[in-house]
Amino acid sequence: MALQVTSMAFREGEALPARYTCDGDGVSPPLAWAGAPEATESFAVLCEDPDAPRGPFIHWVLYNLPAGIRALDEGVPPQESFSGGGLQGVNTALGIGYTAPCPPRGQAHRYQFRVFALDQRLDLPPRATHAQLMRALYGHVLGEGRLTGVYARTEERAA
Repeated sequence: MALQVTSMAFREGEALPARYTCDGDGVSPPLAWAGAPEATESFAVLCEDPDAPRGPFIHWVLYNLPAGIRALDEGVPPQESFSGGGLQGVNTALGIGYTAPCPPRGQAHRYQFRVFALDQRLDLPPRATHAQLMRALYGHVLGEGRLTGVYARTEERAA
């Protein structure tokens, strides 16, 4: 089943506002999702850059969001757990929470925000990695949705 993932900050295929990147405040964008099956017990959220030069760069790993949560506000704090429930894992930069997109200057990169509806809470501790999350998801995904934004750094915006 497909979830509908949206953001008040950008639409599918549009540029991520600089606010959500290393050229801005570097905060996480607001996200919302709809269409989860009734049997949903929890959600997981990932942000991935499939265009990174050394293979996919994982910008955000969240999991065990309660089934009643259907949105994330802008600027989720970089801590293992956060208000409302849920845990955050380790991103490719080895940090907790959202790490802002910061692609090399020039070519635009895609940033895929994926939301998974799950039939259970996952047996994962705080600080789980992308690989651990992907293994734990196996056999428990009831639905998935994706919102893709793009971002390119230019000389004018570069610090």
